[in-house]
Amino acid sequence: MSDTAPAAPQFADLGLPAPLLDALNSLGYETPSPIQAEAIPTLLAGHDLLGLAQTGTGKTAAFALPLLACIEPSMRATQALILTPTRELALQVAEALQRYAQNLRGFTVLALYGGSAFAPQFKALERGVQVVVATPGRLTDHLRRGTLKLQELKYLVLDEADEMLKMGFADDLEMVFDEVPDDCQRALFSATMPPGVRNVAHKHLHEPKEIRLHSGAKSSLDTITQKVWEVANHHKLDAMTRLLEVEPVDAMIVFVRTKTASMELAERLEARGFAAAALNGDLSQQLREQVVERLKRGQLDIVVATDVAARGLDVERITHVLNYDLPHDSESYVHRIGRTGRAGRQGTAILFATPRERRLLFALEKATGQKIEQQALPSADAVRSGRLGKLATRLNTASEKVGATQQQLVRDLMELTTLDAEELAACLLSMLPSAKALIEPVVDLPQAAPRSTERFAEQDDGLVRYKVQGGRTNGMLPKPLVDALCQNSNLRRPQIGNIKLFPQHTAVYLPALDAATLSRLSQVEINGIALRIQPWPLAEGESDDRRPPPRKGPPRRDNAEKRPFKPKARPRS
Repeated sequence: MSDTAPAAPQFADLGLPAPLLDALNSLGYETPSPIQAEAIPTLLAGHDLLGLAQTGTGKTAAFALPLLACIEPSMRATQALILTPTRELALQVAEALQRYAQNLRGFTVLALYGGSAFAPQFKALERGVQVVVATPGRLTDHLRRGTLKLQELKYLVLDEADEMLKMGFADDLEMVFDEVPDDCQRALFSATMPPGVRNVAHKHLHEPKEIRLHSGAKSSLDTITQKVWEVANHHKLDAMTRLLEVEPVDAMIVFVRTKTASMELAERLEARGFAAAALNGDLSQQLREQVVERLKRGQLDIVVATDVAARGLDVERITHVLNYDLPHDSESYVHRIGRTGRAGRQGTAILFATPRERRLLFALEKATGQKIEQQALPSADAVRSGRLGKLATRLNTASEKVGATQQQLVRDLMELTTLDAEELAACLLSMLPSAKALIEPVVDLPQAAPRSTERFAEQDDGLVRYKVQGGRTNGMLPKPLVDALCQNSNLRRPQIGNIKLFPQHTAVYLPALDAATLSRLSQVEINGIALRIQPWPLAEGESDDRRPPPRKGPPRRDNAEKRPFKPKARPRS
C-alpha cells in the first residue's frame, strides 16, 4: 500500500469549461480552496447548496464559476441573480464575475444597489443582462416597478445570508423567493447558521447539499497576526498615533462603532498629518467609491470605517486592521480582521481594549481559534526609535537622487556660513518637519494593569482612586474640582467617578493619568491650595466606591400591606 497522500484537486478536475480554466490561469489561480473544491462540482451537478463558510475562504469563485459555466451569453434575459448585504460586496462580486468571464463573448453583469440613480439601471436592464448582483432593498424596488423580469431565472445565490437577515432584509428575501421560478437552482452561503438562516434554507432550498468549513474558516486567519493593546478610552488616539509610528503600516482600516465616530476620528487624524478619510453609510455611493479608489492608488493610508460600510472591501495595500472600538460580537470581529491577510498575504490585526473589556477577549480568541497576543503600549524610546528609523529610510531613498547640484549647494552653504558639515546637517534637519518630531519630548502612556487578581487602585472599569489636597475644612466642593480637572486635562465629565470629601483631602476616581497630566494637575489651585494629586491605592479590606450611589427615590409600596378603606365622615348639615 502506498503512503503517498492523494494529490490536491485542480480546477481542471472540477468539470469547468475551458474558457473559465483559461481565465483562472491568467488570473494566477492555482488550486481551488476547500469551499471551491466542494461547492463547484455540487453546483455543476444541479444540486441546491447550503454553505457555511467565513469571509476570505474563496466562496465568491465557489458560486460564480459554476454559474458562469451554465450561462447562455446569446440569451439576453436575466439567468442568474446574486444577493449581497451591501453595495461594496455587490460591486466586488460583479467585478469578480467580469474577471472570470473574460473569455465569454457577449457576457454582461449588472450591479444594482441603493444610493445610485435608477435611470442607468433601467437602461441596462432594458438592453438585457445575464447576471444581476443586487442588494435586497434596491432589488425589491425594481421588482415592484416591473423593471426586472425573473421568469427565465435559472440560478439564485444568497451571499452572506446571516448579514442580510441581521440588517432586517427578511421581508425582502421572502419577496424575492416569491418571484423566482420554482425550478430555479439555489445556493445559500453564510458565515454562521443562526435559526433565521436555517429557517430560510429549510423553507426555500430543495434537498440542499450542505458544506461546513469550520476548520477552513479558522485557517483563513492563519496569515493574520492578532494583537491587543490595553488602553483607556481617552488615550486611544495617542495610542493609535504611536502605533502608526512604530508599526510598518502601508495602509490601514480602522473600525469604529458609529458613523459620527468615523467622521470625528478621520478629521482628528488628518489634523495630525495623516492621509485619512471616513467610510460610512451616510456617504453617497460616488463618494464611497472615491474613498476606496484613493486607498487603492496610495492617495489615502487610513480609512476609518463602520462595519457595514467596509463589508466586501478588498484592497491589496491593507496591511493592518485596527479595532479602535470593540466589535459588537465575535462574528463582526472575524469579518473585520478579514480585510487584511487576504490571498495568502500577511496581515496584522490590532485591538484596542479597555481594562473592563478584557473578559471579551476570550470570546474573540474562541471565534478565531487563535491566541490574541497581548502587547504593551509603545514606550517613549520605541516611538523615538520608530521616528528615527523612518527618517533614516527617507534619507537613504533621497540619497539615490542626490547629484552634483546638491553637493555644490552644500559646499556653497559651508563657505557662506561658519558651520562645519555636521553643524550644517543639524541645522537643515531642524528645518525638516519630520525631524522636528525627533526633538519633541515623548511621554510614556500609562500601561493598563496586567491580567491578575492584584487589588491595586485600577479596577475592571479602568478607574483609579486619586488623593487630592483640600477637603471640607478648606471649602472644597465637588463641582469646582470637576471643573478644574476638565479644564486642565483631556478628561470629560462622564469619565469622572465618585468624589468623597474628607476634612483635609478628597478622594476622586478617574481614568489612569499619565505623568505629564499628573504634574500639570498637581499645580492647579482651588481656594488657594494646590491639588497635589497622586494615586491612592485601596487598603486591604477597604470598600471600593468608584461610582456615586444611585439616587434614592420614594419608597416603593408594591408589596406593602393594603390598608382597609375607611370613608371620611361627612359633616352634618
